[in-house]
Amino acid sequence: MNNQKEWSNPTPAGLVALAVACFCFFALLSGRIEASALPLMGCWLLGGFVIQIVVGLLDLKSQNATGGNTFLFFSAFFMLTGGLEMLLKYNAIVGGAPLDGRIDGYAWTVLTAIVILWTPAFFTKFSLLSVIVVLLDLALPFITLIDFGLLPKSTFGHFPAWFLLCAGIVAIYFASALVVNQAFGRVVYPLPGQPRAKSHSNQEQAKVAAKR
Repeated sequence: MNNQKEWSNPTPAGLVALAVACFCFFALLSGRIEASALPLMGCWLLGGFVIQIVVGLLDLKSQNATGGNTFLFFSAFFMLTGGLEMLLKYNAIVGGAPLDGRIDGYAWTVLTAIVILWTPAFFTKFSLLSVIVVLLDLALPFITLIDFGLLPKSTFGHFPAWFLLCAGIVAIYFASALVVNQAFGRVVYPLPGQPRAKSHSNQEQAKVAAKR
């Protein structure tokens, strides 16, 4: 007899980490924070790395290749690399050391292409995660071109900032709906495409009827 218990769905925690990153980048790209906030932002992103790498590995373990691989490279490049870069850039600013940030444009080119090309996989079954991915599709090209120096951040930084803020808001709601709906065993926070679960009394009546 196999008494091994399955792990619970870790996606809500991964969405919380994504929302934190989106809100932080919104503040950075829209000019709402100063360079002195970079070390603190880096710490928040590093915290998100811990969550998302766990989520990615558990998704892969449960045969969720799309979500697992996405959270895995998000954890490495958006969170870990992003957090370390915030610390490095702040030290360079304070120390007056030269730092050619255009290398980020080349790296973001790969990440942007991957997210866009993987987008159809998130529409095999529509959910709010599909909406989040589309918002990232809209934001990442701007970030890439800004890092290349082809677009001025002061003028175009607001575009990806608002797309990321919207993605973060959707992630907050999606994570909350997954946790609360599962806890109550019914739809408390509606989700697109999610049917309303039967009440416990209806389920019991159905079981009795089946026995007859």
